[in-house]
Order: sequence, then C-alpha cells, then structure tokens
Amino acid sequence: MKKLYFLLFALTACFTFGQNIAVNGGFETWSTGVLGTWSSESGTTITQETTTVAEGSFAANFEVTTASQGDTDFRQSISVVAGVVYNVSVQIYQLDNGSRARLYAGDYRNYSDESLLNQWQTVSYEYTADATGDVEFGLRFYDISANFTGSSVMIVDDFRVEAQTTPSIAVLSPADNSTVVSGDVDIELSIQNFIVANGTGDGHIHYTVDGGGIVMKYDTDPISLTGLADGEHTVDLELVNNSHASFDPAITTSVTFTVSSVTQVADLAALRADVATNGTGGFYEIMSTPTITYTRTNRNQKYAQDTSGTGILIDDSAGTITTTFAIGDGISGLVGQTSEFNGVLQFVPSADASVAVGATVTPEVVTIATLLTNWEDYESKLIQINQATFFDAGSSFAASADYDLMDTSSRGGVSIINFRTNFAEADYIGETIPSGANDIVVFVGEFGGSPQVTARSLTDLTLSRVNFNANNEFNIYPNPVTNGTVNISSSSNEAIKVAVYDILGKQVLNNTLTNNTLNVSSLNSGVYILRLSQNNNTVSKKLIIK
Repeated sequence: MKKLYFLLFALTACFTFGQNIAVNGGFETWSTGVLGTWSSESGTTITQETTTVAEGSFAANFEVTTASQGDTDFRQSISVVAGVVYNVSVQIYQLDNGSRARLYAGDYRNYSDESLLNQWQTVSYEYTADATGDVEFGLRFYDISANFTGSSVMIVDDFRVEAQTTPSIAVLSPADNSTVVSGDVDIELSIQNFIVANGTGDGHIHYTVDGGGIVMKYDTDPISLTGLADGEHTVDLELVNNSHASFDPAITTSVTFTVSSVTQVADLAALRADVATNGTGGFYEIMSTPTITYTRTNRNQKYAQDTSGTGILIDDSAGTITTTFAIGDGISGLVGQTSEFNGVLQFVPSADASVAVGATVTPEVVTIATLLTNWEDYESKLIQINQATFFDAGSSFAASADYDLMDTSSRGGVSIINFRTNFAEADYIGETIPSGANDIVVFVGEFGGSPQVTARSLTDLTLSRVNFNANNEFNIYPNPVTNGTVNISSSSNEAIKVAVYDILGKQVLNNTLTNNTLNVSSLNSGVYILRLSQNNNTVSKKLIIK
C-alpha cells in the first residue's frame, strides 16, 4: 500500500521531463557571429539577436530569403532511445507574416502561426522514438506566397528536446494510421519508467481490440493479433496498478491501422492501369522483374522500368528496402503501396526486395511535342529526345532550377518543355549547359499538372553534339530589342538563315540575312526563339523584344 501511494503521488503531482538534450538549443554559443552546433542552408541568413530573446542572453534572427523551402532547413542530429517519448518545442517571434517556421522532429511536424506578430509563441510536438540512434531535429521555413516579398524575418529561441521521465506507454509498430498487408499483426510496445509484472511490479497492461473486452497483459512482449479482417482496427492500451485500477491521470495510448490485402499485378503497366481505375493507396506485389535505371540516397529513391515499357519511381523514405541495388540490376519481390506526389505516381515499399538479373533498357525516342500531350504514358521512364537545345547554353546548371529545352518536333515550329535539375547529386550541377543540338536521355516527371524532364548525368545530356566552332559563334545585339531591329553576325561571311518562333512554338518570321540585320518591328513585345543556321550548323537563342 505504501508503494502504491508513492506511485500515485508521483503521477498526480506533475509531469516531469529530462534535461534538454539539444546542444546550444538556447542559441547562446556564437563564434565571430556564427551560430555553433547547428547546420543550415543557403535560403536563410542567421544573425545573433540580443534585443528580443525568450530566455538567456541571445536568440537567433532568421531572415528567409527564398521561396524554395527546400533550401531553408536548420537542423541538428540528436541521439534518441527507442520507445522514449520526447517533448520537442521552440519559441518563435514573428516580425512579419511573409513566412512561417515548421518544426522538424524526425519528419516535418507543426507550423508557427504567421498571424501572431511581435509576440512569442510555442511550437511543439511529442515525438516517440521508434529506434535507438541519431535523429534530426530542427526547423524548416516556408514562404507565405500572398505576403512574401523576397525577405521575411522571425526570431527563434529556446529549442528544446526533452525526454519524459514519467511512466508512459507507446506503440512502436504498426505506425498510427498506417496500412498493413496482413491480418496477422504484432503490436510492438515501449514502456518507460514503469515495471510491468504480475503483482511484483508497478502494475500491468489492459488492452482492447476494436472496443471489445479487456485483455490483461503482464509483460512487454508484442501483442500478436491474428486473422484480422480487411479494414480499420483500433487497439487501446492502458497502464493500470496491481489492483487493475487506472492512475490519475490515466496512462493510455492507442493505435489505429488498416488491414489491406495485396493485389498481384503482372507488371508495371498493369499496376498503372489498376491505379487509374481504383486510385492510389492500394498494396501491390509486382510479379515482373523491373530493371533499376537510377538510384538516389535522397529518400532512398529508385527508378525502375520493366519489359512492358513502363516506369515507376520507388520512394523509400523509411529505408524499408535494405538490399543494395545498382543501375542495371533487376528488382524481384517488389511489394508496397501506391501514392502520388505532385502528380507523379510513387511506389512505397513495405518489404525488402532482392537483386535479380536485369533486362537491357534502351531509352525510347520521344519528341517533346508527344510529351506535352501525353506525358503520363512516359512518367518515370527513361526516354531519349533527339536534337534538343537548351536556351541557356553557356551558363551553368544550378540545383533545383528550371531551364527551357526545345526541339523541332512540332509541325512548322518548335516544342518547349521544362528541364528541372531535380537531382542535386548529378555531376552536371555547376557545369556549363551544353550548347547546340544534342540527343539527350531524361526521366519524365510532372509538377503542378505540367510535364518536366530531368537527367541522371552529364553523359545523358551529351550523347551527340552539333556545335559551332569557336569562329562561328553568333553575336546578337541589342538583346532586349527596343528599336525594332536586331543585329546578328558571326565571323563567317556565309548567309545566316533565321527563323523566329513565339513562346508557343509558332513561326512568326523566316528570313535569310545577308546584311546581318533582322527587322522585328512587326512583332509584339515578348520572348521569342531565334533558330539560326549557317554552314550546315544550327543553334537556338532567346530574343526579348520590348
């Protein structure tokens, strides 16, 4: 009785937490104006704040200078213990409503309220570690498109990660609101600061399945549920004392998951057909052996396509596939769930897969005109576009940037598609954009309802090259044009054939120059494409008319 009284007192008196394990979470440590122990990206400028602080002597002043939230992460790696519940919190002081902060605790969590200006607000999240190891904690900053003017400022202070030291019960697996592919499910538990035993410990566990009768459990082994029907199921759990009574406050948790049967499909084409009919969210087993065409460390992504001529993006942020795959390997035993991100169908694996013999993948030759009308047929597939030209040839590729790519596949004009540098690890980032017309190999993707393409490597962008020699480079001036005339010259004396296209690909002028002067006074203000030919060489340039 004495022991029970003490435990009840400890539980009802207050909730206690451990020491803040975030290093420099109060932002007190700076070295020559640089904040210590945290990593940050180029989309924010961090300075020491000495006037507006939530605790201590200093805070961190964040100026958000980009609308690309992927360039604003602010993080620190912290060691956690499986099953332990951590209270994560940060103080935010919004100086304007042009951006907001989002808490990161193993994933992106809760946002600050951009409407609460000139006052401290707390953004918090209760994080349960599902494994022992290092987990990243921090912030990401998002522009508010209606209010963002290219710069937004907020002050951040008192970032805390604290382990709870009160008794707790948590479900490690399956994840809440997840889908499992079998009616036999093990509920894995984590009990902290509480001894589960029959009469000799602090108490035991009561649980129910789908609101049924109470089951008493005197150990912390997984709860094995068998024969669950397809559909949603909820398991409620509570720590109780040795007399089966609840504590005050009650120590409870629950998990809700959905059981879904696996559909076997012959190949990736059949997978896409079934998703087109039934939507995303189903679980599938792919009976073919797709060939890996690219692998990434980012989200453990893999691109694959099989002999049906269909491609898929495997998005494995959880690292479920632990087997190592290389380009050209076949992937066997692919099981998982379909989802969609920005219009792109993704396959999220639910089990590991094995390496098999891959098939030879020859990129299909496709024109931009075809992609513009039918890109979803080629989504995540490796294709080849012949005689493609970058408008920005000569400048350098930047990560997460857009570039106009064209070919002459439309009748009487040109076709233009967006080339997006989605692969920050690609060897062409920072390199010179190839000039002239090239046969290139790309993946087809989508963003916001529009197609885009991206390449794996610089080799994919320079399969064949048709370039001018140095003595045949063109000089185009003025550009932008303001007086209705543009001068086009090269070191060669040969005539220059000039075709001018509007941004929709319609040809609006076609001349052969002998005096290096092109009259464009009949054209409206806007952006145009110059297709220049001389000595059997052709190149495209961008022309702006004001």
